[in-house]
Amino acid sequence: MSCARFTEVDRRAFKEGLRAYSPTLMAIFSWGLVTGIAMSKSVMTVPQALGMSLLVYAGSSQLAVLPLLAAKLPVWTVLLTAAMVNTRFVIFSAGLAPHFSYLPLWRRVLIGYFNGDVIFLLFQKKSFQHGYVPGKEAYFWGMAGASWLSWQVSSVAGILLASLIPDNWGLALAGTLALIPIMVSAIATRSTLVAVTIAGIVALIAFDLPYRLALPLAVLAALAAGAAADMLIERADLRRIHDRTGSSS
Repeated sequence: MSCARFTEVDRRAFKEGLRAYSPTLMAIFSWGLVTGIAMSKSVMTVPQALGMSLLVYAGSSQLAVLPLLAAKLPVWTVLLTAAMVNTRFVIFSAGLAPHFSYLPLWRRVLIGYFNGDVIFLLFQKKSFQHGYVPGKEAYFWGMAGASWLSWQVSSVAGILLASLIPDNWGLALAGTLALIPIMVSAIATRSTLVAVTIAGIVALIAFDLPYRLALPLAVLAALAAGAAADMLIERADLRRIHDRTGSSS
């Protein structure tokens, strides 16, 4: 978004995005710190860890590939694991595509890089109309900027200060617990509740699968369950309307 196009509406939307994302900052900071510490204490050098944090910017896949790098497994195994963990971003991109399809390719690629789980969740919760909406892109960048800065600052701090931070601090658990209220607040419909429930069950059942397959499987199961729940709810609503119309006539 060029400065010339950064209107008053954009400025307000950007600040709104910052406010919407602010409750998650401590959770993201915790996860970034954990990831930075893990990278620094693995086989990676400090420059390699810093480069991974800046270029990859995907905590789950960063943590997933560290044991593979330590075991000196083939590169294709590392890439496959990272790809499987990040499969959910293909779904996120499909969800954002109708909102930003009018933008040039380089800006859509940039949005794809800065997008994340919580960003996508909060953006969808806003229920924007598809296509161009004044302030919509600025709202996204308000969240994305806050997320990226929080992640990089905490990740770099973890990389540089890893030797000073005890392993038993439990920061990963703190980050997970801090994210739970955000996820719960997003359960606004019955179909969303069904999707979250099914995703949790599938993730638990598939937890021990290799290459972190539990994550993409849980996402796909949630999509299928949510779509099925939407269809059943719609059919039930239509049946009630039909019965009401029939009884009134």
